[in-house]
Amino acid sequence: MSDVSSVSDSGLPPERVKTGCPRVLAFYLPQFHPIPENDEWWEKGFTEWTNVGKARKLFRNHYQPKLPTELGYYDLRVPETRESQASLAREYGIEGFVYWHYWFGEGRMLLERPFREVLESGKPDFPFCLAWANESWRGFHHGLKRTDSLIEQTYGGDKDYRRHFETVLPAFRDPRYVTVDSRPLFLIYHPLHAREEITEMISMWRRWSLEAGLKGIYFVGMTYFIDKEKEDLEAMGLDGINVCRFHEFKKHHSFLYHRLQDIQHTFKVPLRLPYKKVYPTLIGEEERQENIYPTLFPNWDHTPRTGWRGTMYSGESPELFGKLLDLAVDRVKDKSPDHQLMFVKSWNEWGEGNYLEPDRVYGRGYLEEIGSRVKGCRR
Repeated sequence: MSDVSSVSDSGLPPERVKTGCPRVLAFYLPQFHPIPENDEWWEKGFTEWTNVGKARKLFRNHYQPKLPTELGYYDLRVPETRESQASLAREYGIEGFVYWHYWFGEGRMLLERPFREVLESGKPDFPFCLAWANESWRGFHHGLKRTDSLIEQTYGGDKDYRRHFETVLPAFRDPRYVTVDSRPLFLIYHPLHAREEITEMISMWRRWSLEAGLKGIYFVGMTYFIDKEKEDLEAMGLDGINVCRFHEFKKHHSFLYHRLQDIQHTFKVPLRLPYKKVYPTLIGEEERQENIYPTLFPNWDHTPRTGWRGTMYSGESPELFGKLLDLAVDRVKDKSPDHQLMFVKSWNEWGEGNYLEPDRVYGRGYLEEIGSRVKGCRR
């Protein structure tokens, strides 16, 4: 374990130099404001609240619609909303937000306004980093027919990589930007979707970052299938891997999974996975490795977007999420302080029923579970 002086030099709070003090980062969705593209694709004024508000119960005791409390149906163009979110996250020990970053190639971006205003205004004074959501918007999980497509992800070569780098460089230079080993943390959602292109991009960005006076970039690739993809991801030159074990339940409980699928299609109800059996499958042994980081799901209900054909967790609760947190803390506790990372999915994915923000059933319950485990580890 590093001593206090070395940790202070790296920008980490000295209070975290003790066993089991994780760096909790929460993915942040910027979809809660209207944009012209969504007006055209969906309806005038569409935001994620549109899906949340029209959600309905699909079986007895189904918790829908899910309703926010103290933050309300907010608009992310409002600075006071962003300040309130940051204040709430800070109060419960969340280190920073991981803003989803939508760069589709050739300079085309969507939903960039909230983060741009955070960057330009200097407010809120709360840490952040970026996760590049490099995927096309099409298919079932975006609430579309499987053949529908809204916008395609492209990879435009050297000039586009340079343009992309220059777009995010001001964020990397911001003192609020989250670092690992003194390098800005940058996540890539689907690194293997364009393996050769992204490998080339990573190499170029590293060189350009040094030329720009940074100490490099800490690249983390995300995967749903660590057992199949680990070697390929490491070969790309990534610094770390963020494991998202959303599909592990099916592997560990195959018989039950297929039985629940039969019920889903027979009775036209969502695929209801019991959270008490799900949460132990969301953490694996690989996350003990220094550069492999867990993803934590507090809850999940995709039915606002997909109806009865969607997947959801049943019986989820802050208490069970706390047990998942304990498993995650156990995996990261022996790592060096900078690498005690864990990613919560998500801060505010209300349309997926996947959020930490207070709601009308659990209030601040999920935040309190995090706070109870990082109390005393932060300034």
